[in-house]
Amino acid sequence: MGIGLGVTLLVLGAILTFTGLDESIFNTDLDTVGIILMIGGALALIMGVIQNAQRQRHTTVTERRGGPDVVERRDDAY
Repeated sequence: MGIGLGVTLLVLGAILTFTGLDESIFNTDLDTVGIILMIGGALALIMGVIQNAQRQRHTTVTERRGGPDVVERRDDAY
């Protein structure tokens, strides 16, 4: 979810920053909002990459309990 959210915020921020939308409709500075969204998107993207890297380094330890493994024996006494 972190990587997808980061890319989405980056795209929305770039749209608000670099397009010539009419700012009088929203009564706010869309360039500033776009930059804030792009910074948030970059942080979400970095955190998503870090989380995925930690998942890949995770090792699995298998513990076996109980009797020893079965060993095949031959009886040559017959």
